[in-house]
Amino acid sequence: MTNACVLVRLTVGKHTATREAVKKFKEVKEAFFVFGRYDMAVLARAQDRNTLIKLAAKVNALPGVRATETLIEA
Repeated sequence: MTNACVLVRLTVGKHTATREAVKKFKEVKEAFFVFGRYDMAVLARAQDRNTLIKLAAKVNALPGVRATETLIEA
């Protein structure tokens, strides 16, 4: 199993709806709001890196997401 953290910048007013949408992906273990440069952190686990890359693309495509940065376990 491989772990990842997807850091997400959100559109104002879309925080709750976007978090609920992210939590529906089976690879997502936690999603919570944070202070700082990003608005939300998403912790995920999958069988391989390719699955995590696809998850990051799905998160980035959600309405309310302005940008993402994905940190995949080495």
